[in-house]
Amino acid sequence: MFRGRFEHALDSKGRISIPSKFREILNKKYDERLIITNFDHCLLAFPFEEWNQLVEQKVGSFSILKKETSSFLRFFYSSAIDCTIDTQGRLLIPQTLRDYANLKKEVVLVGEGRFFEIFAKEHWLEVAKQAEEGFDQIRDTLANLGI
Repeated sequence: MFRGRFEHALDSKGRISIPSKFREILNKKYDERLIITNFDHCLLAFPFEEWNQLVEQKVGSFSILKKETSSFLRFFYSSAIDCTIDTQGRLLIPQTLRDYANLKKEVVLVGEGRFFEIFAKEHWLEVAKQAEEGFDQIRDTLANLGI
């Protein structure tokens, strides 16, 4: 499971170093292939196997007859790109995805269990602040779920 938050920098070619803890998980449970796509002004990075289980099977079963679903699927799938981690543990993020997530230099990788997110540092700070400010509501929601 991907856990934790790691700050890294994009190099001049648009590559980021994958945190060693994330690489350990990929090496033990998966392979070097990731599917990266855009979502909510950040990027989602799925190990290939998780993409098939979480996205292809579940998201792929959504009805395309609903306008909202069709719009989401177009947006989500059209930006999905197969990427490979190089032998030095770096991931080249395509320019279109860097532009979407406004990745310039400083990035934050955030573990989300079976996948991880890649944020521009400024955006991550906003998202984290919003979550912290809304924590009472989140706490109530979690309590209602029995957590």
